[in-house]
Amino acid sequence: MKRILAFIRPPKWAAVQEALSQIAVERMTVSDVLGFADCSQGKFPVELAQYVSLMICVNDDFLDRTVETIRKVARTGSQGTSGDGKIFVIPVDDTVQIKSGQRGKGAV
Repeated sequence: MKRILAFIRPPKWAAVQEALSQIAVERMTVSDVLGFADCSQGKFPVELAQYVSLMICVNDDFLDRTVETIRKVARTGSQGTSGDGKIFVIPVDDTVQIKSGQRGKGAV
């Protein structure tokens, strides 16, 4: 099991949501967040960029298709643009469904 933490541009959210639905990824946590990436001047930027944060837990057989779907749909233009976002993949040791107590792959 893996947790996918993705930060995408807000205008791309609807298209990403639709594309994920097409591959049967429909459970996720979505938040509006602010962030920045370039601190080369050693100063906190005056304006933060807006992003949509997606947190999605998937079984290993869904990992590659989920990451690639987000990457392809969230990218701006054919080559992408700086600031398009990031995708992080984080291991998940276990999952427990609160309602039933089911654990592991079936609880995702």
